[in-house]
Amino acid sequence: MDLAGLSRYLPEVERRLGASYARERRTVPAALRPYLDVNREFTLRGGKRFRAILVLGGYFVATGRDPRPALDAAAAVEHFQSWMLIHDDIIDHATERRGGPAVHRELEAAHRAQRRLGSSEQYGEGIGITLGDLEEPFTVAAILGSRVPAAGRLAALDEYVAMTRLTAYGQLLDIRNGTVRAGDLTERDVLNVHRLKSAVYTVASPLKIGALLGGARVGRLGDLEAVAMDLGIAFQLRDDVLGAGFDAGASGKSANDLVEGKRTLLVVAAWRDGSSADRAALDAVLGRPDASAAEVERARDVIRGTGSLEHSERTIATLTRRALRRLRRSRSIRASAKPLLVEVADRLTQRSA
Repeated sequence: MDLAGLSRYLPEVERRLGASYARERRTVPAALRPYLDVNREFTLRGGKRFRAILVLGGYFVATGRDPRPALDAAAAVEHFQSWMLIHDDIIDHATERRGGPAVHRELEAAHRAQRRLGSSEQYGEGIGITLGDLEEPFTVAAILGSRVPAAGRLAALDEYVAMTRLTAYGQLLDIRNGTVRAGDLTERDVLNVHRLKSAVYTVASPLKIGALLGGARVGRLGDLEAVAMDLGIAFQLRDDVLGAGFDAGASGKSANDLVEGKRTLLVVAAWRDGSSADRAALDAVLGRPDASAAEVERARDVIRGTGSLEHSERTIATLTRRALRRLRRSRSIRASAKPLLVEVADRLTQRSA
């Protein structure tokens, strides 16, 4: 089984996502159906569905068999992703997501167009937060619906609880870091957020949920978790590189992370190693959406010139090598599953979009 083979199950994941909203729509009062429709449209807009693929991959890692019994759980992590994205967009004051308006912005616009009472902005954010929350019962129901023995479902739910808690902790630290000057943050501060917020729910927990549904014992998942955590941190570091506009020709991304003021390893290391002039150049763009293109490019030059970009690339390479070395040596990961995890590592760390 490879990633292409797992991807062939995605149309069925999409069908199950749509069916979950349709079932719920039939049970609620008519006044609530338009809100469910907002969630349905947002979730089905698309996305790479890589977390869903990893749930299926985790099941294959544990069993060596067709991952169809994990399809409902694969849909579950996509409900969870919708929950996280809706809330993230409110926190980040984002306007767009997945090629359309952010959920809270769409609701804000509808409130304004219908000339309803009160603040359109507050309405959009309030309903958006609540619609994000509504994705949790969809997530839990989908895991419970997995067609595996009850012990596997219970273990997967336990991992889901851990995933939710750790992701929230990471979000708390990420928001906190945004209020701290870049010079007062350490590399460990940045990597700790990546470990909690990104590595857990993007890579480690999806793989573990799939494996647990396949009957894997928690005590046998140490190597899989360690490999996944290193790859998850490397994935986020790669995302930070792309988000700062490096390799923009391939990715189509701009330097949005800089003007949004994100405290990435690129920024923290450049501030640490830069001159006072370098720090002034960074300060001119961090958290400043009105920064000029020339100012942004100067900040990018600082990141290059201080060696910060190279440092991030080295860190990505180090984490990837460590993960692959542990994978090669592991006796708890099936030999037949190791090529799939090598392919996962390449997809996560070498991507350009």
